[in-house]
Amino acid sequence: MSRALAGAPATGALSYSSDDIKRMLPHRWPMLMIDRAYDVVPGVSGRGVKSVSVNEPFFAGHYPDHSIMPGVLIVEAMAQLVAVVYVAEILESAESDGPGGPGAPGGDVSRNVGYLGSISSMKFSRLVVPGDQLTLDARLGQRLGGLRQVKVRASVGSELAAAGTLVVTTGRKG
Repeated sequence: MSRALAGAPATGALSYSSDDIKRMLPHRWPMLMIDRAYDVVPGVSGRGVKSVSVNEPFFAGHYPDHSIMPGVLIVEAMAQLVAVVYVAEILESAESDGPGGPGAPGGDVSRNVGYLGSISSMKFSRLVVPGDQLTLDARLGQRLGGLRQVKVRASVGSELAAAGTLVVTTGRKG
């Protein structure tokens, strides 16, 4: 378990394993798109990894003879990294607020994950195929009421695969 979810003091950037991420996000297979998060500065920025396997269910139909990861799923992976950075902030504030806060042990912090509101200026510059490892980057920007603007990038090695801006809700209604 990562230092942040284990309740140890949070100093500097944090890392989260796939098991940690499952506790932070409401997503499950086949829609859980990130394998690891690291260099997470709660509420500010983070990096993540999505290892792309030929066994991904979407490759059966996209495209059977020329497997490429759909752009919408690359965006989803970036949005999930944003959610990890956001939930990390909630966990940090819960630690400083003491027991019983929204991120308290036994509480479901995944209920704090909001929704993707918009995708702006997203450019795809490289196909993502089985065997690739996507490195994801997210930097949270200004709050706009209940919304948050985020700059995101995905790359394979040194090659940019996608970059743009997302707007996410800062909470979930209903």
